[in-house]
Amino acid sequence: MLGPVETKSVSPVFVGRGDELRTLDDAFARAAAGEPQALLLGGEAGVGKTRLVEEFALAAGRRAAVVALGGCVEIGADGLPFAPFSTALRALREALPEEFAAAALGQEEELARLLPELGEARAGRHDEQGVARLFELTVRLLERVATGHPVVLVLEDLHWADASTRHLLAYLFRTLRAGRLLVLATYRSDDIHRRHPLRPLLAELDRLRTVHRLELARFTREEVGRQIAGILAAEPDPAQVDEIFERSDGNAFFVEELAVAGCCGGSRTGLTDSLRDLLLVRVETLPDSAQRVARVVAEGGSTVEYPLIAAVVQLTEDDLIEALRAAVGANILAVTPSGAGYRFRHSLVREAVADDLLPGERSRLNRRYAEALEADPTLVAPDARVTRLASYWYHAHDAAKALPAVLDASVVARRRHAYTEQLRLLERAMELWDSVPREVRCALRPVDYTEVYPPCGCDPETTPLRYLDLMAEAAVAGRFGGERERALKITKRALRLLDDEPDPLRAAWFWVQRSRLVQAQSRGDGWQELATAQDLVRGLPPSEVHAEVLAHAANWSMLHRPGPEAVAAAEQAVQYARMVGARDIELHARLTLSGLKVDSGDAETGLAEMRQVLRDTLAEGVHHTAGRAYVNLPSRMQTVGRDREAAPLLREGIAFARKHGLLDSEAWAWGNLSDALYSLGQWPEAAEAAAHATRVGHSAKPRGAGALKLARLALARGELAEAGHRLAAARAHYGTHDPMPQQSLPLARIALGIAAAQGRIDDARAELLQALDTGFPPGTHAHGWPLLLSAATAEADARALPAADAGRAEILDRLAGVVRGLTICAPLWQAYDHWTRAELRRAEGRDDVGTWSPVVAAFECLDRPYDLARTRHRLAEALLAEGGDDERDRAVELLRLAAAVAAHLGARPLADAVTRLAQRARLTLSRGPRQALAPADPAAALGLTSRERDVLRLVAAGRTNRQIAGELFISPKTASVHVSNILGKLGVSGRGEAAAVAHRLELFTAQTLTAGTAG
Repeated sequence: MLGPVETKSVSPVFVGRGDELRTLDDAFARAAAGEPQALLLGGEAGVGKTRLVEEFALAAGRRAAVVALGGCVEIGADGLPFAPFSTALRALREALPEEFAAAALGQEEELARLLPELGEARAGRHDEQGVARLFELTVRLLERVATGHPVVLVLEDLHWADASTRHLLAYLFRTLRAGRLLVLATYRSDDIHRRHPLRPLLAELDRLRTVHRLELARFTREEVGRQIAGILAAEPDPAQVDEIFERSDGNAFFVEELAVAGCCGGSRTGLTDSLRDLLLVRVETLPDSAQRVARVVAEGGSTVEYPLIAAVVQLTEDDLIEALRAAVGANILAVTPSGAGYRFRHSLVREAVADDLLPGERSRLNRRYAEALEADPTLVAPDARVTRLASYWYHAHDAAKALPAVLDASVVARRRHAYTEQLRLLERAMELWDSVPREVRCALRPVDYTEVYPPCGCDPETTPLRYLDLMAEAAVAGRFGGERERALKITKRALRLLDDEPDPLRAAWFWVQRSRLVQAQSRGDGWQELATAQDLVRGLPPSEVHAEVLAHAANWSMLHRPGPEAVAAAEQAVQYARMVGARDIELHARLTLSGLKVDSGDAETGLAEMRQVLRDTLAEGVHHTAGRAYVNLPSRMQTVGRDREAAPLLREGIAFARKHGLLDSEAWAWGNLSDALYSLGQWPEAAEAAAHATRVGHSAKPRGAGALKLARLALARGELAEAGHRLAAARAHYGTHDPMPQQSLPLARIALGIAAAQGRIDDARAELLQALDTGFPPGTHAHGWPLLLSAATAEADARALPAADAGRAEILDRLAGVVRGLTICAPLWQAYDHWTRAELRRAEGRDDVGTWSPVVAAFECLDRPYDLARTRHRLAEALLAEGGDDERDRAVELLRLAAAVAAHLGARPLADAVTRLAQRARLTLSRGPRQALAPADPAAALGLTSRERDVLRLVAAGRTNRQIAGELFISPKTASVHVSNILGKLGVSGRGEAAAVAHRLELFTAQTLTAGTAG
């Protein structure tokens, strides 16, 4: 290998870039203090990005930082999956071996997808969370490694990045929250045309406030002069500076090339006008052998190993060394940092040389590379071997050799979770398919290249690979990699082919894929596609495809239309999966079936079976289904009121999901934990759990669930604007294409509650009627009862509002009918049944102590302090209405208990209601050290004068301005002025809203309103 060589065309003086270097240094200081930093550095080719990064890296190294550099690798037009991350992680592992091993402990099998040195990548069934799992573990690894040392992670040449690298970088920038870590990524801005794949990523990162973007400008004339002086080691002629500045336009690399061309005896005026030709002129001054080596290296990739160059160029070792020395000495080639190979000193020179190759010359060089690599696979690193061989054969235009090589590369991409690259390679294989001789295709076997479509009725080791097998792999790769539109087109083409070659099982499998893709793309709920798949397999013998179709249909029905058909499909899926030995499908279907049993009323049997599925999945390492079990089992516990039992299991599930990178499972578990903590009266912790759900979810729906939990908390605290904001966020996450009762009913409940709290009783009723029209399928009682209770409470609270009279009887009748038919399979829902019926009686003015006593007794047996406090308030109200000293004493105690809970939770509406009731009854409630949550006189707190209070009483009674004037002996104009002042002080826009506020604050009793109207 070569020793040090002269590189005089690189200026020894670092010119300019003072502002940019200060920005990088400031970012490093913040990262070293524990605030991770993310930066993007853009600039045109040759503007000086690499030199700036080198200067910054040297400065960071002097400040005890570990600098890990990784560059995107281009092989022909193909990028190696995750190449910059793999290289940077390898450097980190070498620099900090102990810290790296500790950070990766327990996750080596998963992280081996990026760094094969860690061991064999985990085998097993792939799933949609695989990419997110790998990304989460990678980010956590970097954060842990950067705990004890400042780490600078540099990722160069993003314009060449493969899709998987781009996705991982986006995830890193979005989720980086801890560690003494600075991530700096560079790219060529002049390469980012409108359709360049990096362009959407840059737009996305620009929207992140945590990402700082730098754009390197060209040098000024003064800076060009300083650069030339550094290169020439002498003060340049001003005329020379003017000419070079004009021709280079301040591009640092072209300044170097022009300066060297001038100082080496070339005529400054005789140079070609094309800068690309300028670069080639320098190559053409090399000896013929060095030019030959340069052409070989240009076609080999971004970097090429010395043994591979030797095998391809076919010179004697001495001649090769001399040729390399000439190319390196002329600053055309450079030794790689590892010392194992060579690269062009600047990619612009490589591109110029590669573009100058003739078409036949290019394919001949690729063939030589491929033949050399086939003859001796040790010529390149193991993790790049298969991908590079596929690229070389493809660009050699040898379809028979390229097809198996491309398929091998697709398998490697799948193992690394580089699904977008797998899809590209499979599309390339499909492009090659018809050009490959039949005997070559017949020698290919599905067992070697495919795994998503199960072998049904054939031996995968003897059956030839089919074009449809490639389409199946490509469809799933597109779904896993986020390329769902491409995947949909592939499934459509596959089903058209299957119209000509009927194969019911394979067609059913593709319809299942379409169902999942349609849902993911918000094109529908996916049922039509699943129903088609069921029709295709109906009557066929048991098979893995048949079991999968039934399992998906059962799970869909559990979420959308639970009932006997869902149970039957789940039972058959379990049976068929057992018969054909499809264990993963069996566990998935068993979990669905046991959940359906809980929903149908057989809670103990269903919960016991769910616990067994959880144990089985953990024992067998079926992590995806175990993550689902950690969500569904505690969720079903909560539906029967076992929140305290569910909470620790949810925390265990969160830890499991985090360990294995199951982001959606973790988000769902956080949302369910928020539910449990809300019920248990731990509201600050519930809010924190819900916030986690909105942040960690990979998909939209678990984030929507988190937003909905936050909306419920805001509503219970009286923060109506915040509740509305969170409700809108939840609706946006859920979308409208795939409605499910577990989403639509809670959404309706919160919307109804907000409308009722704002006095919009008609809007509240509209939300209720829409839900009632949709219906309450079996198993939806856990979401139905809270909605019905909220509706009954809203009607009872609005009883004194004249505007609510119209339609009240019909609403109450309909509510009562639904209440009679809804499931009460657990003590919790029996308590809700009592409570809802009590609110309906209150709405009719027929409630009394006998109505509320059983409700309070039911909730005293449950672990739900907020619900108990609300019902105690209602019982106290009934006791006070009944009168008597004993009743008053009992009411005082109930109100004290309710007030204490309201104060502890920050439930302001409940605290306000308790305080107003005590004031009206002239009761004294003992208070803790905290201030009361409500003022002694709500009207005074609103700033209402005595006259305005009289006017508001009549507005609430439905009087017009003329009627108010007549009763208060004032002019209609004066009455109008008072009404306007009242609306302003209440912050409402109309008389109806003002009446609703007066009623909600209980400024006037029903008797007062009635007396007023009678007068």
